Amino acid sequence: MPKKQKRQQRDLKPRLHIFCEGEKTEPNYLNGYIERCFPGTKLTLVRATKKNTPIPLVEEAIAEKSRRDIPEEDQFWVVYDRESSINYPDALHAEARDKAKANGIKIAFSNVCFEVWLLLHFQETVPNCDSCADLCKRSLLKKHIPDYDKGVKRNYTAAEVSMARKNAVKLNKQTKAGADASWTKPYQWNPYTNVHELLDEMDAHEKRYS
Repeated sequence: MPKKQKRQQRDLKPRLHIFCEGEKTEPNYLNGYIERCFPGTKLTLVRATKKNTPIPLVEEAIAEKSRRDIPEEDQFWVVYDRESSINYPDALHAEARDKAKANGIKIAFSNVCFEVWLLLHFQETVPNCDSCADLCKRSLLKKHIPDYDKGVKRNYTAAEVSMARKNAVKLNKQTKAGADASWTKPYQWNPYTNVHELLDEMDAHEKRYS
């Protein structure tokens, strides 16, 4: 009788799944961070998607998390921006956050756009803007990155990332302090970003399971 072939054992270490609404800027940044800090890792997975609004993005992460072969210890994050308040009002942002919370999905959010986080690598403050185009124009992003383009990958130094983390904490504190007392959600705070919290979780996850 022929011997039964052994099934290839899967690496069951918990993974960190990150779903990005953008196909370029966010995944380029996060993959660059991984390549610098955790080369060769299979524990943190960054997924670019074609979902360009929060609710469908959250739903995609939920669908992936509900698969039978996904270990319960795996973590899931979504990365997205404020979007236009005209096209995507607060009620839809609230729904997206409620869905994420109910399903154990964490959110890395930037208001008004991911470029808020990028600018904090070079400067302490970011102006209140209505759109990404407005932010890039007023904040002189290309002063810091002359060849900046959403589709171009740039690896940020450890010193720049450290500065961004510190600046994000300060910025969020200042924004909340100056906001209307009734505004209690990140999509109401402009400017704002908590991408640093995602990086902190990536660092902790890789250290815990590598």
